[in-house]
Amino acid sequence: MKKPIRHLLAMLALLSPLSAFAAEGPVLEKAPIDIHDTESLQRGAQVFVNYCLSCHSATSMRYSRLTDIGLSEEQIKASLLPPDGKIGDLMRVSMDAKDAKLWLANNPPDLSVEARSRGADWIYAYLRGFYRDPSRPTGWNNAVFDKVAMPHVLWQWQGDQVIDTARPVHAGEPPVLKLVKAGTLTSLENGRATTVDYDRRMADLTNFLVYMGEPAQVKRQQIGYAVLMFLGLLLLPLAYFLKKEYWRDVH
Repeated sequence: MKKPIRHLLAMLALLSPLSAFAAEGPVLEKAPIDIHDTESLQRGAQVFVNYCLSCHSATSMRYSRLTDIGLSEEQIKASLLPPDGKIGDLMRVSMDAKDAKLWLANNPPDLSVEARSRGADWIYAYLRGFYRDPSRPTGWNNAVFDKVAMPHVLWQWQGDQVIDTARPVHAGEPPVLKLVKAGTLTSLENGRATTVDYDRRMADLTNFLVYMGEPAQVKRQQIGYAVLMFLGLLLLPLAYFLKKEYWRDVH
């Protein structure tokens, strides 16, 4: 009996440094996700197509699926579809892969299932976590993705943020400001949008990325509720009469 206990203690000792390392990571704010909010999804789709789709593809998503979030085919063709595109096309980026590697050093990842891979909270914090860093080739770094290669394409909206590593993080500050390294982010509020408006736009974009990771999830949930209600209505009477039969001799 002593040998298995010693093995268990050894495993716990090996895992404790990993848990301590994970605790040092950024504490992420909960992303305000609601895939049933079609207006938010429509706004997020517009931001995605106009800004993200210039470099990042979404090859598991078709433009035609945007009808599921309340857009008509005419609206999709007018504001979201490329001039030479068709409604059934995949959301592919027009930039050549070789050019992308030459210009950006790496091919930008496909974003079809990025929200399922990273998590909505991580993406929401990432989109709001860019700050000025002259040591980086692009002039930008990110609070949750240190030494990120991607430039801050939405900086005109958000404006500049600077990091202050001299000022410690205090309790009660927004969780997204708690960085991997000690310090806080400060917005200079010199963008086109206020911090509140920018955060709302990034919430819409995050919401759309979550939806895009599984476009059928809304319908799947609706079917699941209907199936549970059907089974409940079907099985409850059977369970009641079965109980009556079992307890007939007792009563």
